[in-house]
Amino acid sequence: IGKEKFHKSQHWDYCNNVAMLVGIDKPGIGGEPLPGQKLKPKYSVFPQGIGSNAPAWMAFDKKVLSFHAYFEEEVPDKNQELYRIRHCKIYFYLEDDTIQVVEPEVKNSGISQGTIVRRHRIPLPPPQEDEFYRIEHFNIDTEVIFYNRKYKIIDCDQFTKHFLRKMGVRLNPPAACPDDPYTKKRQQILESMNPLRPYERIDTLRQFLEHDRHVLRFFCVWNDPESTFHEQRELVLHYYLADDTIDIKEILPVNSGRDAVPLFLRRDKLPKYAPTGLYQPGTITDHTVLNVFGKFERNKGRYILDNRKTGAVHQEFYKDSDLKIGAVINVWGRKIMLCDCDEFTKEHYRTKYGIRDFTPISYKAPPPPKPVKRFPPYTGFGSEEDSLCSCMGLLLKPPHKDVKKFMEKDRSGMESNTLRFLARLVTDSPIDQDRRFIISYFLSDDTISVFEIIQRNTGILGGKFLERGRIKKPGQEVFKSEPSEYFKAQDLFVGARVCFHGHNFLLVDGDEYTFKYMEKHVNEFSVVDVDAILKKMKVRVDPCARKIRQLFADTDPEHNKVIGYEPFSRNLLVSITEGALSEHEIITLGRYYGVKDEYETDLHFLLATAQLQLKKHSFENFQQLAAVFAYNDREKCGVLPSELCRTICKSFRLPVADDDLQVLLTTLEDDHKQVDYNKLVDGLNWRKNQIPAFQAIKPHLKNEDYWIREPPYSPVKEIKYLPLLDDLFGKEE
Repeated sequence: IGKEKFHKSQHWDYCNNVAMLVGIDKPGIGGEPLPGQKLKPKYSVFPQGIGSNAPAWMAFDKKVLSFHAYFEEEVPDKNQELYRIRHCKIYFYLEDDTIQVVEPEVKNSGISQGTIVRRHRIPLPPPQEDEFYRIEHFNIDTEVIFYNRKYKIIDCDQFTKHFLRKMGVRLNPPAACPDDPYTKKRQQILESMNPLRPYERIDTLRQFLEHDRHVLRFFCVWNDPESTFHEQRELVLHYYLADDTIDIKEILPVNSGRDAVPLFLRRDKLPKYAPTGLYQPGTITDHTVLNVFGKFERNKGRYILDNRKTGAVHQEFYKDSDLKIGAVINVWGRKIMLCDCDEFTKEHYRTKYGIRDFTPISYKAPPPPKPVKRFPPYTGFGSEEDSLCSCMGLLLKPPHKDVKKFMEKDRSGMESNTLRFLARLVTDSPIDQDRRFIISYFLSDDTISVFEIIQRNTGILGGKFLERGRIKKPGQEVFKSEPSEYFKAQDLFVGARVCFHGHNFLLVDGDEYTFKYMEKHVNEFSVVDVDAILKKMKVRVDPCARKIRQLFADTDPEHNKVIGYEPFSRNLLVSITEGALSEHEIITLGRYYGVKDEYETDLHFLLATAQLQLKKHSFENFQQLAAVFAYNDREKCGVLPSELCRTICKSFRLPVADDDLQVLLTTLEDDHKQVDYNKLVDGLNWRKNQIPAFQAIKPHLKNEDYWIREPPYSPVKEIKYLPLLDDLFGKEE
């Protein structure tokens, strides 16, 4: 038989004059089939152009046809049954035409169930065993044979029906499945059996599975009549929906004098009392037992359960339906009133019983007013904050510092976070009238330092006038309980009068960083809020708007729409506002409406300073620096952003101070924050373009400007008065 199958599948042929075995599918000369040869169709029944060109493993991935089937199995070794009907499912995988047969598990069947035929390609029964099952072999109400076992297909799922219809298969109607005779007989026996002993089954598993960890919580109160003052004792009642049990816990107030116990009532079912009182032990049982024969033999009786429960005592327990706000329950002789519940409890009653009113019952007395904590007055030793910390607790701790403010407002790079003002003494002494001071306010810790400018031939030593520290405002009591008020940043502005330890100062000017910082934080400083200043002016000058317009027009006889700053601030604003505006507010208006005259740092001075530092460190890699600049210039326009130029210089470790490099880049950048890097490299190249003379054209500075590293505040020279009048009175028609 094996030789016959071998010869059917293959035969001899010659290839390049060499005898070899070839497949049976090879046709004869001219493509004609050989005698007795059956050629398999090269294509399916559908035309080649229909459908997707994707391979089958991709087009039919995760697509499986499911058929419901059964087969008969003979049982030769039992008299009770001759055969069995075993149900199974046939899965046909479209991606590779593999088949799997699985039998669903049946409880207590005694048969090993599961996978009957593992997934693989199943050959057709003889005489076509050289072919495999394909999709056209499957239909409803048909039989298939897998390894000599006949399976009857009775139905399939919706996906299979839809797929077969699309394939052009005409589906047969579903077939009926015969009943298993032995299983049917066993079912009839079970239904006809009556237990000899009545058995009462108490099933609590379902309630436990549905309501496990579901707990209702009520806030209760118990008026204890045995206490001396009939005090109210607060309780918390928990009702467990899983088994209808209740436990109660007492809430003990602070310093109540009572012993703390775990529970007021341990978890158990809470009974409702009958009028007769307590039941004797053994009266209430879960089952009623009957003695059938009595003590007939050796004092041994026969007991069975009484399914009619003759003489049983039925005891009622509290359920969730008995608990609601305002109800009074009996807890072993104690009357407890339910006053409130939590949100989960409200949702439970709202869903199950439709209760909507959950108005709580007030049972707590209003708390007594909290006593005001008073601190003793300041003794004069140490700082006020340190003395106050000694009153906070037994363990002395240092005063708390605002670390967040310190990290945000500490000096960082070019941001000094220090406000500096020029001040003079308010005094009648002719010697002290010419003294000038620099008042520095440090925003990181609200401290102030005063430095006196050194002036020649005055007979007064300049330098540090006041050590850095917090300064109290004058006119406060020294020995008091309340903390003292200190000078803040809002108290310092141009034109303000401040008193530092008995010295009266008048702030007459500020540096450029101070003005910029205050203008940047308008919400903190009202003296730089242009809208607030205009509102203050409008209250005073609104009645004489036409007169003021004419006054400004007379000041500009050439009709240039600009006037000088000094006559603008002094002669006009001071006169029309009658001194209502401070000096800082006038400067704010001048800076806002002024003609911008930017301060230009001497470029030769900056380049000479940078070349001196480069020459000192023998830096000569100017060609490589220019090549890196050109490489980063993708658009080949000759300019790069200022921040990118600074980053490139830092990557080369250019031996130039950060502040000097930043000022140099700021001077070279245009209106779009772009820097001509060729001009920068040529200016830094001290080999080819060395500046011969180290000259710095110093502009005319005030006598206080030597201590600041950035350009001084340059007063506005001219003012655009038409935008000011339009914002103040509205546009004139």
